[in-house]
Amino acid sequence: MASIKTNPLPTPSQFVYEVENEQTFRRTLEVYLENLQNDVLVAKTQSDKPSSLAMRRFQFLLMGAS
Repeated sequence: MASIKTNPLPTPSQFVYEVENEQTFRRTLEVYLENLQNDVLVAKTQSDKPSSLAMRRFQFLLMGAS
């Protein structure tokens, strides 16, 4: 299986902001990006059964064997 690579977001400069809101947004964004990366990986490998079967059916139909 492919290794998971995480890239932390850069720390913000010292502006006036609420730390709790920034941390919540930061973590939400990190989780969203991890989920997106996982979805892309699954789409590339077609590892789940329904999408794998759909891909095979599509390839079969493209061969003109319908």
